[in-house]
Amino acid sequence: ARRPAPGGRLYCRAMPAKHTVVLDARAMERTVKRMADEIVELNAGTEGLILVGIQRRGVQLADRLVRAIREAEGVEVPRGALDITLYRDDLQTVGPRPVVGPTALPANVDGKRVVIVDDVLYTGRTVRAALDELADFGRPARIGLAVLIDRGGRELSIHADVVGRKLEVPAGSRVDVLVSELDARDAVVLAASDAGHGGAEGA
Repeated sequence: ARRPAPGGRLYCRAMPAKHTVVLDARAMERTVKRMADEIVELNAGTEGLILVGIQRRGVQLADRLVRAIREAEGVEVPRGALDITLYRDDLQTVGPRPVVGPTALPANVDGKRVVIVDDVLYTGRTVRAALDELADFGRPARIGLAVLIDRGGRELSIHADVVGRKLEVPAGSRVDVLVSELDARDAVVLAASDAGHGGAEGA
């Protein structure tokens, strides 16, 4: 926006940047490796461990955590996926949503140590929906939560056991997690809510 300055000249008011890169590809890779180490430590090893990603980007992050654990521990941890669309408690409010991917879990989760993986933890409603769906498949011995980004703003009393990065997000902004499998690059971006984006923010 332009305003007349003293003396009749015009000046341009600086506009806030639309995007701020919080984690680039290399920083994101280091963060995932650290999270993998914390998951193994939290569960006293890999025996009986299962990682379950929430569709969509939680699945890609779970794949990377599985790979990081394999490289560090020499063990292939089973990986599952959850599509929580129909389990959300706000489904009537937000209207129908498309199915974003299949739910696929290892044959038996009873007595296992399951770690749910998501990209962004926000209100907590996505995680609660994942817990409700997971309960339909069995009774794990323990359920943990690992998120790449915790942006606060909780509406439910849910916390993550493993967090890649905590962010304070200004009003009118959102967090986009981009993964190369879906978005052609890896990054975590803080963006204005009206800016175009590829990675949908979690809840």
